[in-house]
Amino acid sequence: MIEQPQKEFRLKRGDHILNYISKFSATERAIFSAFVIITCISAVLLTIKASDLFKTEIPAVGGELREGEIGLPRTINPVLAVSDTDHDISALAYTGLTRYEHGSFVSDLASTWTISTDGLTYDFILKPHIKFQDNNPLTTDDVAFTIQKIQDPALKSPHQADWANVTVKVISSTEIQFILKQPYSGFLANTTIGIIPKHIWGGVSDDQFIFSQYNINPIGSGPYKISSINRDSSGIPTSYNLELWNGYYGLHPFIKVISFYFYSNQDKALLALNGGYIDCVPSINPSVAYKLASNTAESYTVLDAPLPRIFGVFFNQNQSTVLADPIVRTALDMATDRNAIVKEILYGYGIPDHGPIPSQLLSDINQNNHTISTTSSENNSADISGAQILLEKNGWKKNQNGIYEKKPSKTKTASTTLSFDIYTADSPDLVATAKMLKDQWSKIGVQIDVQIFDSSDLYQNIIRPRKYDALLFGEQIGKDRDLYAFWHSSQRNAPGLNVAQYSNSKVDALLSDIRSTISTTTLSSDYTKLDQSIRADMPAIFLYSPDFIYAVPKALNGIHIDSIVTPSDHWNTVSDWYIETEKVWNIFTRN
Repeated sequence: MIEQPQKEFRLKRGDHILNYISKFSATERAIFSAFVIITCISAVLLTIKASDLFKTEIPAVGGELREGEIGLPRTINPVLAVSDTDHDISALAYTGLTRYEHGSFVSDLASTWTISTDGLTYDFILKPHIKFQDNNPLTTDDVAFTIQKIQDPALKSPHQADWANVTVKVISSTEIQFILKQPYSGFLANTTIGIIPKHIWGGVSDDQFIFSQYNINPIGSGPYKISSINRDSSGIPTSYNLELWNGYYGLHPFIKVISFYFYSNQDKALLALNGGYIDCVPSINPSVAYKLASNTAESYTVLDAPLPRIFGVFFNQNQSTVLADPIVRTALDMATDRNAIVKEILYGYGIPDHGPIPSQLLSDINQNNHTISTTSSENNSADISGAQILLEKNGWKKNQNGIYEKKPSKTKTASTTLSFDIYTADSPDLVATAKMLKDQWSKIGVQIDVQIFDSSDLYQNIIRPRKYDALLFGEQIGKDRDLYAFWHSSQRNAPGLNVAQYSNSKVDALLSDIRSTISTTTLSSDYTKLDQSIRADMPAIFLYSPDFIYAVPKALNGIHIDSIVTPSDHWNTVSDWYIETEKVWNIFTRN
Protein backbone atom coordinates (compact mmCIF):
# COMPACT_ATOMS: atom_id res chain seq x y z
CA MET A 1 0.00 0.00 0.00
CA ILE A 2 1.35 3.38 -0.97
CA GLU A 3 1.42 5.72 2.01
CA GLN A 4 -0.42 8.99 1.34
CA PRO A 5 1.53 12.14 2.15
CA GLN A 6 0.18 14.10 5.16
CA LYS A 7 -1.43 17.44 4.41
CA GLU A 8 -0.08 20.51 6.10
CA PHE A 9 -1.88 23.77 6.53
CA ARG A 10 0.29 26.81 6.48
CA LEU A 11 -0.45 30.49 6.78
CA LYS A 12 0.31 32.12 3.45
CA ARG A 13 3.69 33.82 3.63
CA GLY A 14 3.89 32.65 7.27
CA ASP A 15 7.63 32.02 7.03
CA HIS A 16 8.19 35.57 5.89
CA ILE A 17 6.11 36.93 8.81
CA LEU A 18 8.02 34.84 11.36
CA ASN A 19 11.31 35.85 9.83
CA TYR A 20 10.22 39.48 10.00
CA ILE A 21 9.19 39.15 13.66
CA SER A 22 12.50 37.48 14.54
CA LYS A 23 14.29 40.66 13.51
CA PHE A 24 12.32 42.75 16.08
CA SER A 25 14.26 44.40 18.83
CA ALA A 26 13.41 43.55 22.44
CA THR A 27 11.26 46.67 22.74
CA GLU A 28 9.45 45.94 19.47
CA ARG A 29 8.79 42.36 20.55
CA ALA A 30 7.31 43.57 23.86
CA ILE A 31 5.07 46.03 22.06
CA PHE A 32 4.02 43.41 19.53
CA SER A 33 3.28 40.86 22.27
CA ALA A 34 1.18 43.39 24.14
CA PHE A 35 -0.70 44.19 20.94
CA VAL A 36 -1.42 40.48 20.34
CA ILE A 37 -2.62 40.00 23.93
CA ILE A 38 -4.91 43.06 23.72
CA THR A 39 -6.27 41.85 20.41
CA CYS A 40 -7.06 38.40 21.84
CA ILE A 41 -8.71 39.82 24.97
CA SER A 42 -10.76 42.24 22.85
CA ALA A 43 -11.87 39.39 20.62
CA VAL A 44 -12.99 37.35 23.64
CA LEU A 45 -14.84 40.32 25.16
CA LEU A 46 -16.56 41.09 21.87
CA THR A 47 -17.59 37.45 21.58
CA ILE A 48 -19.03 37.51 25.11
CA LYS A 49 -20.79 40.80 24.41
CA ALA A 50 -22.26 39.45 21.19
CA SER A 51 -23.31 36.30 23.04
CA ASP A 52 -25.09 38.37 25.69
CA LEU A 53 -27.29 39.87 22.99
CA PHE A 54 -28.81 36.43 22.59
CA LYS A 55 -29.14 35.69 26.32
CA THR A 56 -31.77 36.61 28.92
CA GLU A 57 -31.31 37.04 32.66
CA ILE A 58 -33.68 34.77 34.58
CA PRO A 59 -34.24 33.90 38.25
CA ALA A 60 -31.97 31.19 39.62
CA VAL A 61 -32.33 28.91 42.60
CA GLY A 62 -30.27 30.08 45.54
CA GLY A 63 -29.93 32.71 48.25
CA GLU A 64 -31.27 33.03 51.76
CA LEU A 65 -34.02 35.28 53.13
CA ARG A 66 -33.92 36.01 56.87
CA GLU A 67 -37.20 37.21 58.40
CA GLY A 68 -37.68 38.66 61.87
CA GLU A 69 -40.70 37.44 63.83
CA ILE A 70 -42.19 38.91 67.00
CA GLY A 71 -42.73 36.09 69.49
CA LEU A 72 -41.75 32.43 69.66
CA PRO A 73 -43.26 29.55 67.68
CA ARG A 74 -45.55 27.41 69.83
CA THR A 75 -47.99 25.54 67.61
CA ILE A 76 -46.79 25.39 64.00
CA ASN A 77 -49.86 23.38 63.23
CA PRO A 78 -52.77 24.60 61.05
CA VAL A 79 -55.27 23.03 63.45
CA LEU A 80 -54.02 25.03 66.44
CA ALA A 81 -52.01 28.01 65.11
CA VAL A 82 -53.03 31.39 66.52
CA SER A 83 -49.99 33.69 66.51
CA ASP A 84 -48.54 35.41 63.44
CA THR A 85 -45.27 33.53 63.99
CA ASP A 86 -47.00 30.14 63.89
CA HIS A 87 -49.05 31.14 60.85
CA ASP A 88 -45.99 32.40 58.95
CA ILE A 89 -44.00 29.19 59.34
CA SER A 90 -47.12 27.07 58.73
CA ALA A 91 -47.72 28.92 55.46
CA LEU A 92 -44.43 27.56 54.10
CA ALA A 93 -44.49 24.09 55.69
CA TYR A 94 -48.15 23.16 55.01
CA THR A 95 -50.58 23.40 52.12
CA GLY A 96 -54.37 23.20 51.83
CA LEU A 97 -56.82 22.04 49.22
CA THR A 98 -56.95 25.60 47.88
CA ARG A 99 -55.05 28.81 48.41
CA TYR A 100 -56.06 32.47 48.25
CA GLU A 101 -54.36 34.40 45.47
CA HIS A 102 -55.17 37.70 43.73
CA GLY A 103 -58.53 37.94 45.47
CA SER A 104 -59.80 34.47 44.55
CA PHE A 105 -59.33 30.80 45.43
CA VAL A 106 -57.09 28.65 43.24
CA SER A 107 -56.16 24.97 43.37
CA ASP A 108 -53.37 23.76 45.63
CA LEU A 109 -53.53 20.15 46.86
CA ALA A 110 -56.77 19.80 44.90
CA SER A 111 -56.56 19.59 41.13
CA THR A 112 -60.25 20.40 40.67
CA TRP A 113 -63.44 20.86 42.64
CA THR A 114 -67.14 21.12 41.91
CA ILE A 115 -70.05 22.62 43.82
CA SER A 116 -73.53 21.11 43.61
CA THR A 117 -76.32 23.27 42.22
CA ASP A 118 -77.91 23.55 45.66
CA GLY A 119 -74.60 24.76 47.14
CA LEU A 120 -74.53 22.00 49.75
CA THR A 121 -71.90 19.58 48.42
CA TYR A 122 -68.28 20.43 47.60
CA ASP A 123 -66.41 17.65 45.79
CA PHE A 124 -62.58 17.81 45.64
CA ILE A 125 -60.15 15.72 43.59
CA LEU A 126 -56.54 15.62 44.83
CA LYS A 127 -53.56 15.97 42.54
CA PRO A 128 -51.81 12.64 41.89
CA HIS A 129 -48.75 11.37 43.75
CA ILE A 130 -48.74 14.03 46.49
CA LYS A 131 -46.50 13.32 49.48
CA PHE A 132 -45.68 14.72 52.87
CA GLN A 133 -42.15 15.88 53.61
CA ASP A 134 -41.30 12.47 55.14
CA ASN A 135 -42.22 10.91 51.74
CA ASN A 136 -45.42 9.29 53.00
CA PRO A 137 -48.37 9.73 50.60
CA LEU A 138 -50.96 12.42 51.26
CA THR A 139 -54.48 11.12 50.67
CA THR A 140 -58.04 12.12 51.44
CA ASP A 141 -57.72 10.21 54.73
CA ASP A 142 -55.30 12.92 55.85
CA VAL A 143 -57.74 15.63 54.76
CA ALA A 144 -60.62 14.00 56.63
CA PHE A 145 -58.41 13.50 59.70
CA THR A 146 -57.41 17.18 59.73
CA ILE A 147 -61.05 18.31 59.61
CA GLN A 148 -61.97 15.79 62.31
CA LYS A 149 -59.33 17.30 64.60
CA ILE A 150 -60.58 20.81 63.89
CA GLN A 151 -64.13 19.71 64.75
CA ASP A 152 -63.02 17.99 67.96
CA PRO A 153 -64.21 20.25 70.82
CA ALA A 154 -61.47 18.89 73.10
CA LEU A 155 -58.77 20.54 70.97
CA LYS A 156 -60.46 23.98 70.89
CA SER A 157 -59.20 24.75 67.41
CA PRO A 158 -59.67 28.41 66.39
CA HIS A 159 -61.24 27.05 63.18
CA GLN A 160 -63.83 24.87 64.90
CA ALA A 161 -66.74 27.21 64.11
CA ASP A 162 -65.76 27.22 60.42
CA TRP A 163 -66.30 23.47 60.17
CA ALA A 164 -69.30 23.09 62.46
CA ASN A 165 -72.19 21.16 60.87
CA VAL A 166 -70.01 20.01 57.94
CA THR A 167 -70.05 16.30 57.11
CA VAL A 168 -66.87 14.85 55.60
CA LYS A 169 -67.22 11.93 53.18
CA VAL A 170 -64.17 10.12 51.76
CA ILE A 171 -65.06 8.76 48.29
CA SER A 172 -61.62 7.39 47.42
CA SER A 173 -57.97 8.05 48.18
CA THR A 174 -58.11 11.04 45.83
CA GLU A 175 -61.74 12.21 46.13
CA ILE A 176 -63.45 13.78 49.15
CA GLN A 177 -66.76 15.54 49.70
CA PHE A 178 -67.88 18.16 52.21
CA ILE A 179 -71.61 18.26 52.82
CA LEU A 180 -73.12 21.40 54.35
CA LYS A 181 -76.45 21.65 56.15
CA GLN A 182 -77.15 24.94 54.41
CA PRO A 183 -75.41 26.80 51.57
CA TYR A 184 -72.54 29.06 52.57
CA SER A 185 -70.88 31.21 49.91
CA GLY A 186 -67.73 31.66 51.99
CA PHE A 187 -67.04 27.95 52.46
CA LEU A 188 -64.08 27.80 50.05
CA ALA A 189 -62.12 29.98 52.47
CA ASN A 190 -62.16 27.05 54.92
CA THR A 191 -60.42 24.80 52.41
CA THR A 192 -57.21 26.86 52.56
CA ILE A 193 -56.43 25.22 55.92
CA GLY A 194 -53.17 23.22 55.88
CA ILE A 195 -53.43 19.42 55.98
CA ILE A 196 -51.62 17.51 58.74
CA PRO A 197 -50.41 13.88 58.34
CA LYS A 198 -52.64 11.26 59.92
CA HIS A 199 -49.79 8.72 60.16
CA ILE A 200 -48.02 11.09 62.59
CA TRP A 201 -50.87 12.73 64.48
CA GLY A 202 -53.23 9.75 64.54
CA GLY A 203 -51.41 8.24 67.52
CA VAL A 204 -51.45 11.46 69.57
CA SER A 205 -54.23 11.68 72.17
CA ASP A 206 -56.33 14.82 72.57
CA ASP A 207 -54.77 15.73 75.90
CA GLN A 208 -51.26 15.44 74.41
CA PHE A 209 -52.07 17.05 71.07
CA ILE A 210 -50.95 20.55 72.04
CA PHE A 211 -47.75 19.22 73.64
CA SER A 212 -46.54 17.13 70.69
CA GLN A 213 -43.03 17.82 69.37
CA TYR A 214 -44.53 18.03 65.88
CA ASN A 215 -46.06 21.37 66.86
CA ILE A 216 -42.57 22.86 66.87
CA ASN A 217 -40.96 20.52 64.33
CA PRO A 218 -43.72 20.11 61.77
CA ILE A 219 -43.98 17.82 58.78
CA GLY A 220 -46.29 19.10 56.08
CA SER A 221 -46.57 19.14 52.31
CA GLY A 222 -45.44 22.71 51.65
CA PRO A 223 -42.56 23.99 49.50
CA TYR A 224 -40.22 24.42 52.48
CA LYS A 225 -39.10 21.87 55.03
CA ILE A 226 -37.53 22.65 58.40
CA SER A 227 -33.86 21.73 58.18
CA SER A 228 -32.59 22.96 61.55
CA ILE A 229 -33.63 24.74 64.74
CA ASN A 230 -31.17 26.87 66.70
CA ARG A 231 -31.67 27.24 70.45
CA ASP A 232 -30.11 29.23 73.24
CA SER A 233 -28.57 27.75 76.40
CA SER A 234 -32.05 27.43 77.94
CA GLY A 235 -33.36 25.42 74.98
CA ILE A 236 -35.52 28.29 73.68
CA PRO A 237 -35.59 28.53 69.87
CA THR A 238 -33.74 31.53 68.47
CA SER A 239 -34.20 30.72 64.79
CA TYR A 240 -35.69 28.22 62.34
CA ASN A 241 -34.05 27.36 59.02
CA LEU A 242 -36.30 26.12 56.21
CA GLU A 243 -34.91 24.70 52.96
CA LEU A 244 -36.55 23.98 49.64
CA TRP A 245 -38.18 20.57 49.63
CA ASN A 246 -37.49 18.72 46.40
CA GLY A 247 -40.63 16.60 46.73
CA TYR A 248 -42.97 19.60 46.54
CA TYR A 249 -45.70 18.99 43.96
CA GLY A 250 -46.22 22.63 42.94
CA LEU A 251 -44.17 25.36 41.31
CA HIS A 252 -40.83 25.32 43.13
CA PRO A 253 -39.70 28.64 44.65
CA PHE A 254 -36.29 30.06 43.77
CA ILE A 255 -35.11 31.10 47.23
CA LYS A 256 -33.21 28.13 48.64
CA VAL A 257 -33.36 28.95 52.36
CA ILE A 258 -35.83 30.98 54.40
CA SER A 259 -34.86 31.54 58.03
CA PHE A 260 -36.98 32.93 60.85
CA TYR A 261 -35.37 34.79 63.74
CA PHE A 262 -37.41 35.46 66.88
CA TYR A 263 -37.56 38.68 68.92
CA SER A 264 -39.54 39.72 71.97
CA ASN A 265 -40.69 43.00 70.42
CA GLN A 266 -40.59 44.97 67.21
CA ASP A 267 -37.89 47.37 68.42
CA LYS A 268 -35.41 44.50 68.80
CA ALA A 269 -36.34 43.14 65.38
CA LEU A 270 -35.75 46.55 63.82
CA LEU A 271 -32.34 46.81 65.51
CA ALA A 272 -31.47 43.46 63.94
CA LEU A 273 -32.72 44.73 60.57
CA ASN A 274 -30.59 47.85 60.75
CA GLY A 275 -27.62 45.77 61.92
CA GLY A 276 -27.89 43.45 58.92
CA TYR A 277 -28.68 40.35 60.99
CA ILE A 278 -32.04 39.89 59.26
CA ASP A 279 -33.41 41.00 55.90
CA CYS A 280 -37.12 41.64 56.44
CA VAL A 281 -39.77 42.35 59.05
CA PRO A 282 -43.55 42.01 58.43
CA SER A 283 -46.43 43.93 60.02
CA ILE A 284 -44.37 46.93 61.07
CA ASN A 285 -45.98 50.03 62.58
CA PRO A 286 -46.80 52.97 60.27
CA SER A 287 -44.56 55.42 62.14
CA VAL A 288 -41.65 53.00 61.90
CA ALA A 289 -42.38 52.31 58.23
CA TYR A 290 -42.29 56.03 57.50
CA LYS A 291 -38.81 56.33 59.01
CA LEU A 292 -37.53 53.22 57.24
CA ALA A 293 -38.90 54.34 53.87
CA SER A 294 -37.29 57.76 54.19
CA ASN A 295 -33.84 56.23 54.68
CA THR A 296 -33.11 55.32 51.05
CA ALA A 297 -29.46 54.54 51.74
CA GLU A 298 -30.32 51.31 53.59
CA SER A 299 -30.34 47.88 51.94
CA TYR A 300 -34.08 47.42 52.46
CA THR A 301 -37.27 48.97 51.13
CA VAL A 302 -40.85 49.14 52.42
CA LEU A 303 -43.82 47.51 50.68
CA ASP A 304 -47.46 47.92 51.64
CA ALA A 305 -50.85 46.52 50.68
CA PRO A 306 -54.36 47.30 51.98
CA LEU A 307 -55.87 44.95 54.55
CA PRO A 308 -59.59 44.06 54.57
CA ARG A 309 -60.11 45.72 57.93
CA ILE A 310 -62.39 48.60 58.79
CA PHE A 311 -61.74 50.91 61.71
CA GLY A 312 -64.48 53.22 62.85
CA VAL A 313 -66.46 54.66 65.74
CA PHE A 314 -69.45 52.42 66.46
CA PHE A 315 -72.36 54.08 68.23
CA ASN A 316 -74.26 52.44 71.08
CA GLN A 317 -77.58 54.23 70.66
CA ASN A 318 -79.12 52.20 73.48
CA GLN A 319 -76.76 53.77 76.01
CA SER A 320 -76.30 57.24 74.54
CA THR A 321 -79.57 58.88 73.53
CA VAL A 322 -77.76 61.81 71.94
CA LEU A 323 -76.17 59.42 69.44
CA ALA A 324 -79.60 58.06 68.53
CA ASP A 325 -80.22 61.36 66.73
CA PRO A 326 -79.36 60.87 63.01
CA ILE A 327 -78.64 64.59 62.70
CA VAL A 328 -75.92 64.31 65.35
CA ARG A 329 -74.35 61.28 63.64
CA THR A 330 -74.40 63.09 60.30
CA ALA A 331 -72.80 66.19 61.81
CA LEU A 332 -70.06 64.09 63.40
CA ASP A 333 -69.38 62.43 60.06
CA MET A 334 -69.14 65.85 58.36
CA ALA A 335 -66.67 67.04 60.99
CA THR A 336 -64.38 64.00 60.55
CA ASP A 337 -61.12 64.63 58.73
CA ARG A 338 -60.18 61.15 57.49
CA ASN A 339 -57.29 62.51 55.43
CA ALA A 340 -55.68 63.87 58.58
CA ILE A 341 -56.03 60.53 60.37
CA VAL A 342 -54.46 58.58 57.50
CA LYS A 343 -51.69 61.13 56.97
CA GLU A 344 -50.75 62.02 60.56
CA ILE A 345 -51.43 58.76 62.43
CA LEU A 346 -50.97 56.12 59.72
CA TYR A 347 -48.30 58.14 57.90
CA GLY A 348 -50.11 57.45 54.64
CA TYR A 349 -50.23 53.67 55.16
CA GLY A 350 -53.99 53.33 54.88
CA ILE A 351 -57.07 54.26 52.85
CA PRO A 352 -59.93 56.52 54.02
CA ASP A 353 -63.21 54.61 54.09
CA HIS A 354 -66.87 55.58 54.48
CA GLY A 355 -68.65 52.23 54.48
CA PRO A 356 -68.70 48.83 56.19
CA ILE A 357 -66.85 47.02 53.39
CA PRO A 358 -63.13 47.79 52.86
CA SER A 359 -62.22 49.24 49.48
CA GLN A 360 -59.96 46.29 48.63
CA LEU A 361 -62.75 43.85 49.37
CA LEU A 362 -65.16 45.88 47.24
CA SER A 363 -62.80 45.66 44.27
CA ASP A 364 -62.43 41.88 44.73
CA ILE A 365 -66.20 41.41 44.97
CA ASN A 366 -66.90 43.73 42.04
CA GLN A 367 -66.16 41.10 39.40
CA ASN A 368 -69.30 41.51 37.29
CA ASN A 369 -69.24 45.24 36.56
CA HIS A 370 -71.67 46.14 39.31
CA THR A 371 -71.09 49.66 40.53
CA ILE A 372 -70.19 49.77 44.20
CA SER A 373 -69.41 53.21 45.52
CA THR A 374 -65.84 53.74 46.71
CA THR A 375 -64.10 56.44 48.65
CA SER A 376 -62.65 58.10 45.54
CA SER A 377 -65.60 60.50 45.28
CA GLU A 378 -66.13 60.92 49.02
CA ASN A 379 -65.16 63.98 51.00
CA ASN A 380 -62.37 62.87 53.30
CA SER A 381 -61.78 66.31 54.81
CA ALA A 382 -63.75 68.01 57.60
CA ASP A 383 -66.63 70.42 56.96
CA ILE A 384 -66.86 72.18 60.34
CA SER A 385 -69.15 75.00 59.28
CA GLY A 386 -71.46 72.65 57.42
CA ALA A 387 -71.76 70.42 60.49
CA GLN A 388 -72.59 73.39 62.71
CA ILE A 389 -75.20 74.72 60.29
CA LEU A 390 -76.84 71.28 60.19
CA LEU A 391 -77.03 71.10 63.99
CA GLU A 392 -78.39 74.63 64.39
CA LYS A 393 -81.04 74.08 61.73
CA ASN A 394 -82.28 71.19 63.82
CA GLY A 395 -82.61 73.00 67.14
CA TRP A 396 -79.10 72.70 68.61
CA LYS A 397 -77.62 75.80 70.21
CA LYS A 398 -74.28 76.43 71.90
CA ASN A 399 -74.22 77.08 75.64
CA GLN A 400 -71.85 79.43 77.42
CA ASN A 401 -69.11 76.79 77.28
CA GLY A 402 -69.41 76.45 73.50
CA ILE A 403 -71.08 73.02 73.72
CA TYR A 404 -74.25 72.38 71.78
CA GLU A 405 -77.46 71.77 73.70
CA LYS A 406 -80.97 71.06 72.60
CA LYS A 407 -84.06 72.00 74.59
CA PRO A 408 -87.06 69.73 74.30
CA SER A 409 -90.47 71.04 73.37
CA LYS A 410 -91.55 70.79 77.01
CA THR A 411 -89.74 73.55 78.88
CA LYS A 412 -89.73 71.72 82.21
CA THR A 413 -87.57 68.90 80.85
CA ALA A 414 -83.80 69.32 81.08
CA SER A 415 -81.78 70.15 77.98
CA THR A 416 -79.77 67.49 76.15
CA THR A 417 -76.04 68.19 75.94
CA LEU A 418 -74.08 67.05 72.91
CA SER A 419 -71.65 64.97 74.96
CA PHE A 420 -70.44 61.36 74.98
CA ASP A 421 -67.38 59.18 75.66
CA ILE A 422 -65.21 57.29 73.17
CA TYR A 423 -63.88 53.93 74.41
CA THR A 424 -60.93 52.18 72.81
CA ALA A 425 -57.93 49.88 73.42
CA ASP A 426 -54.48 51.04 74.49
CA SER A 427 -52.94 50.53 71.06
CA PRO A 428 -50.87 53.63 70.10
CA ASP A 429 -52.67 54.07 66.77
CA LEU A 430 -56.12 53.78 68.35
CA VAL A 431 -55.28 56.14 71.21
CA ALA A 432 -53.92 58.72 68.76
CA THR A 433 -57.00 58.34 66.53
CA ALA A 434 -59.39 58.76 69.48
CA LYS A 435 -57.61 61.93 70.59
CA MET A 436 -57.63 63.34 67.07
CA LEU A 437 -61.37 62.65 66.75
CA LYS A 438 -61.90 64.42 70.06
CA ASP A 439 -60.08 67.48 68.70
CA GLN A 440 -61.97 67.39 65.40
CA TRP A 441 -65.41 66.99 66.95
CA SER A 442 -64.74 69.52 69.69
CA LYS A 443 -64.39 72.15 66.95
CA ILE A 444 -68.09 71.90 66.15
CA GLY A 445 -69.13 72.07 69.80
CA VAL A 446 -69.14 68.47 71.02
CA GLN A 447 -67.91 67.51 74.47
CA ILE A 448 -65.83 64.34 74.22
CA ASP A 449 -63.99 62.23 76.78
CA VAL A 450 -61.65 59.41 75.72
CA GLN A 451 -61.58 56.23 77.82
CA ILE A 452 -58.53 53.96 77.30
CA PHE A 453 -58.49 50.30 78.38
CA ASP A 454 -56.19 47.32 78.17
CA SER A 455 -57.34 45.15 75.24
CA SER A 456 -58.52 42.21 77.37
CA ASP A 457 -60.15 44.52 79.91
CA LEU A 458 -61.89 46.42 77.11
CA TYR A 459 -63.38 43.24 75.69
CA GLN A 460 -64.41 41.64 78.99
CA ASN A 461 -65.73 44.69 80.84
CA ILE A 462 -66.78 47.09 78.11
CA ILE A 463 -67.52 45.32 74.81
CA ARG A 464 -69.13 42.12 76.09
CA PRO A 465 -71.65 43.92 78.34
CA ARG A 466 -71.99 46.73 75.73
CA LYS A 467 -71.13 49.44 78.27
CA TYR A 468 -69.96 52.28 76.05
CA ASP A 469 -71.36 55.34 74.27
CA ALA A 470 -69.08 55.06 71.25
CA LEU A 471 -66.43 52.42 70.55
CA LEU A 472 -63.36 53.00 68.38
CA PHE A 473 -62.93 49.50 67.06
CA GLY A 474 -61.56 47.51 64.12
CA GLU A 475 -63.37 44.79 62.19
CA GLN A 476 -61.22 42.16 60.50
CA ILE A 477 -62.99 40.56 57.55
CA GLY A 478 -61.76 37.12 56.53
CA LYS A 479 -61.29 35.38 53.21
CA ASP A 480 -64.93 34.30 53.40
CA ARG A 481 -65.98 37.99 53.10
CA ASP A 482 -68.67 37.30 55.67
CA LEU A 483 -70.01 40.38 57.50
CA TYR A 484 -72.76 38.47 59.30
CA ALA A 485 -71.16 38.63 62.77
CA PHE A 486 -70.66 42.40 62.48
CA TRP A 487 -74.08 43.54 61.24
CA HIS A 488 -76.81 40.91 61.65
CA SER A 489 -79.29 41.78 64.43
CA SER A 490 -78.83 38.33 65.97
CA GLN A 491 -75.24 39.29 66.77
CA ARG A 492 -76.06 42.37 68.88
CA ASN A 493 -75.12 40.63 72.11
CA ALA A 494 -71.80 38.95 72.97
CA PRO A 495 -70.15 36.91 71.63
CA GLY A 496 -71.54 38.52 68.47
CA LEU A 497 -69.53 41.43 67.10
CA ASN A 498 -72.41 43.72 66.16
CA VAL A 499 -70.95 46.36 68.50
CA ALA A 500 -73.23 49.07 67.07
CA GLN A 501 -76.19 46.88 68.12
CA TYR A 502 -77.52 47.57 64.67
CA SER A 503 -80.86 46.19 63.56
CA ASN A 504 -82.31 46.41 60.06
CA SER A 505 -84.50 43.68 58.62
CA LYS A 506 -83.43 44.49 55.06
CA VAL A 507 -79.76 44.18 56.01
CA ASP A 508 -80.49 40.92 57.88
CA ALA A 509 -82.06 39.49 54.73
CA LEU A 510 -79.12 40.61 52.58
CA LEU A 511 -76.59 39.08 54.97
CA SER A 512 -78.48 35.78 54.91
CA ASP A 513 -78.74 35.87 51.11
CA ILE A 514 -75.01 36.56 50.77
CA ARG A 515 -74.26 33.54 52.93
CA SER A 516 -76.52 31.21 50.98
CA THR A 517 -75.93 32.15 47.34
CA ILE A 518 -73.11 30.85 45.14
CA SER A 519 -73.97 33.15 42.22
CA THR A 520 -71.23 35.76 41.74
CA THR A 521 -73.69 38.09 40.05
CA THR A 522 -76.10 37.91 42.99
CA LEU A 523 -73.26 38.30 45.49
CA SER A 524 -72.00 41.47 43.83
CA SER A 525 -75.48 42.95 43.73
CA ASP A 526 -76.22 42.03 47.36
CA TYR A 527 -72.93 43.48 48.62
CA THR A 528 -73.77 46.72 46.81
CA LYS A 529 -77.17 46.92 48.50
CA LEU A 530 -75.68 45.98 51.88
CA ASP A 531 -73.06 48.70 51.64
CA GLN A 532 -75.62 51.33 50.65
CA SER A 533 -78.13 50.37 53.38
CA ILE A 534 -75.65 50.48 56.25
CA ARG A 535 -74.18 53.77 55.02
CA ALA A 536 -77.65 55.30 54.89
CA ASP A 537 -78.42 54.32 58.51
CA MET A 538 -74.97 55.46 59.73
CA PRO A 539 -74.71 53.22 62.82
CA ALA A 540 -70.99 54.04 62.82
CA ILE A 541 -68.54 56.50 61.37
CA PHE A 542 -66.15 54.47 59.25
CA LEU A 543 -62.66 55.90 59.15
CA TYR A 544 -60.01 53.88 57.34
CA SER A 545 -58.58 50.56 56.22
CA PRO A 546 -54.93 50.11 57.31
CA ASP A 547 -52.11 48.66 55.22
CA PHE A 548 -50.02 45.57 55.75
CA ILE A 549 -46.46 46.94 55.84
CA TYR A 550 -43.45 44.80 55.00
CA ALA A 551 -39.76 45.79 55.10
CA VAL A 552 -37.84 43.68 52.56
CA PRO A 553 -34.32 43.72 51.10
CA LYS A 554 -33.77 45.65 47.87
CA ALA A 555 -32.02 42.55 46.51
CA LEU A 556 -35.31 40.61 46.65
CA ASN A 557 -36.94 40.51 43.22
CA GLY A 558 -40.29 39.30 41.91
CA ILE A 559 -42.12 40.09 45.13
CA HIS A 560 -45.68 41.37 45.00
CA ILE A 561 -48.06 41.43 47.95
CA ASP A 562 -51.70 41.83 47.05
CA SER A 563 -54.94 40.38 48.35
CA ILE A 564 -53.50 40.28 51.86
CA VAL A 565 -56.15 39.18 54.37
CA THR A 566 -53.90 37.97 57.18
CA PRO A 567 -50.18 38.76 57.62
CA SER A 568 -49.13 35.22 56.64
CA ASP A 569 -50.70 35.79 53.21
CA HIS A 570 -47.55 37.64 52.19
CA TRP A 571 -46.07 34.16 51.51
CA ASN A 572 -48.79 33.33 48.96
CA THR A 573 -46.60 34.32 46.00
CA VAL A 574 -43.24 33.15 47.38
CA SER A 575 -42.71 31.01 44.28
CA ASP A 576 -42.21 34.25 42.30
CA TRP A 577 -39.53 35.68 44.61
CA TYR A 578 -35.85 35.39 43.79
CA ILE A 579 -32.46 36.71 44.85
CA GLU A 580 -30.01 34.95 42.51
CA THR A 581 -30.06 35.23 38.70
CA GLU A 582 -28.38 33.57 35.73
CA LYS A 583 -28.16 34.20 32.00
CA VAL A 584 -29.33 31.61 29.47
CA TRP A 585 -29.73 31.51 25.69
CA ASN A 586 -33.07 32.93 24.61
CA ILE A 587 -34.13 29.62 23.10
CA PHE A 588 -33.97 28.03 26.56
CA THR A 589 -36.17 30.58 28.34
CA ARG A 590 -39.80 29.84 29.16
CA ASN A 591 -42.71 31.96 30.30
